[in-house]
Amino acid sequence: MSSRPVQLWIKGNHVVMDNGILQVYLSNPGGFVTRIQYNGIDNILEDLNEDFNRGYWDIVWSESGSTGTTGTFERIVGTNFKVIVENEEQVEISFTRMWDPSLKGKLSAVNIDKRYVMLRNSSGFYSYGIFEHLKEWPAFNIPQIRIVFKLRKDKFHYMAVADDRQRFMPLPDDRLPRRGEELVPPEAVLLVNPVEPEFKGEVDDKYQYSSENKDIKVHGWISSESEIDPPMGFWVIIPTNEFLTGGPVKQNLTSHVGPISLAMFLSAHYAGEDIVLKLKPNEPWKKVLGPTFFYLNNNTLLDSEDPLELWEDAKLQMTEEVQNWPYDFPASEDFQKSSQRGSVSGTLLVRDRCLSNDDIFAQGAYIGLAPPGDAGSWQRESKGYQFWTRANDEGNFAIDNIRSGDYNLYAWVPGFIGEFWNNVVITITPGCEINVGDIVFEPPRDGPTLWEIGIPDRSATEFYVPDPNPKYINKLYVNHPDKFRQFGLWERYAELYPHEDLIYVDGVSDYTKDWFFAHVTRKNDDGSYKGTTWQIKFNLDEVNTSVIYKLRLALASANVSELQVRVNDQKQDPPLFTTGVIGKDNAIARHGIHGLYWLFSIDVPGLLLKEMDNTIYLTQTIATEPLALFHGVMYDYIRLEAPKS
Repeated sequence: MSSRPVQLWIKGNHVVMDNGILQVYLSNPGGFVTRIQYNGIDNILEDLNEDFNRGYWDIVWSESGSTGTTGTFERIVGTNFKVIVENEEQVEISFTRMWDPSLKGKLSAVNIDKRYVMLRNSSGFYSYGIFEHLKEWPAFNIPQIRIVFKLRKDKFHYMAVADDRQRFMPLPDDRLPRRGEELVPPEAVLLVNPVEPEFKGEVDDKYQYSSENKDIKVHGWISSESEIDPPMGFWVIIPTNEFLTGGPVKQNLTSHVGPISLAMFLSAHYAGEDIVLKLKPNEPWKKVLGPTFFYLNNNTLLDSEDPLELWEDAKLQMTEEVQNWPYDFPASEDFQKSSQRGSVSGTLLVRDRCLSNDDIFAQGAYIGLAPPGDAGSWQRESKGYQFWTRANDEGNFAIDNIRSGDYNLYAWVPGFIGEFWNNVVITITPGCEINVGDIVFEPPRDGPTLWEIGIPDRSATEFYVPDPNPKYINKLYVNHPDKFRQFGLWERYAELYPHEDLIYVDGVSDYTKDWFFAHVTRKNDDGSYKGTTWQIKFNLDEVNTSVIYKLRLALASANVSELQVRVNDQKQDPPLFTTGVIGKDNAIARHGIHGLYWLFSIDVPGLLLKEMDNTIYLTQTIATEPLALFHGVMYDYIRLEAPKS
């Protein structure tokens, strides 16, 4: 490591941050990262690209009242450059882009301050952004905010996003028409004539490398030994998910073919329009996104010849960054330091008298503070900050370093359906230490379980995930616990059930083998699609016709679907229950095993049931072209309860 002081060079249309370990060049005043010099390489970014297409912030926005998750793509171009901090230990620089009414319809209606920070003796640099919308400015929507880095395709070929999710990757050229065949959805490409023959017949799709917010802490690329000696790594390190949207299990993109690495702050992926940030008339908004750390390492520094040691070192650096959060160096007053934050602790218990006469420790519960809302509103929340932790085996939890502000307390417990929501505003002030004591979650329950399918964990992981069509393989996920990330698994349903839909028999069927992971449409011989009806068959020894039974239906995902429920009459009209048209999370098409969570509690009159043989019919009705193959739901858990006793 170098011990040189940090230096800032301002040279006409670019500025350079230099600490002797690496040099980062940025356009002035645009604020694009145009060159990173490290490890003897003049530029690790793709210098075949234009200067503005190497390292940049971008935003997607749309007019107020528009629907969907698309909009105008805007690379954020600074118009003013300013030095914020310049000393031997730190350089912090700012590139601002201000908005005024003359820019209406041309640029997103926010002031944006892009900050870059370099510290002494640090093998990397930081970036964070401050976004502000003033009350008098027009309402509008923001589906996406991110940072993008595009590395040199001739040097970086090995990608790592987790210990068991890393591999040599195809080239971006392999996705071009003469080498790749575009599939549906178009992000997926079948490699028919790749530059490297080893990739022939594989599917490449950036969504196969998505991760949950709680797991996106480090990802990136390692250079090929033949291209850079010694090999080096480029890593995106996100030390906290407090500024990410949608809570801890919201999924986001990481790194993918390019070679490209992303820091996704806001996206509609795996959630849909529900999570688009919609600023209302007369609504002020301000948020700090980041800092994220962009870390570089090489084998010489590690005294190792194994390039994979770069991944191990990146994980160690990630741990250090997490331990240092919240950072003490950002100069913006909008970034709250540790002394400006507070903490909340307590114990979460579960009360389910059908399982235990005593309260149950909420082992492994997800417990978080998020902006005030309703039960479960955190998974659709995109404007504020969220702070989450996991309870220990005794249900104890502590959430530290919470930004000052007003929050509700939310929780959900693996193994139990439903949401805990404390409709009491918790106000965090600097230095506060709030102990909420024992809090009790009473999950939805009327009576004892008559039968159940699955595990209430907000995921379809436990259900049957088929092997992929051999024509559409990603070799990484062969014999892999995340086999659901393979392409085209939705098409396997009609192959496994060619003549009739799924029938599940309580007490006989095994949901790990007999319950398909996604309730999808069926492809007809003419290429069209139609809705499908699944059956659950069960016996009841006795039925009380004068009371109400309860069907709990928990969904792990829904995409433009209407799920209808009928009991013992497939032609029952109207159905006993319908969800109406719900969901746009698109998790099926994007190889996610869950999207947004839904819970429905359905009254089943005893008059509809009978002793011995019963059947519940679940019909997903919608099969609208052109994307009928992706209409469907993923179940989390289904339970029929006896009446209250």
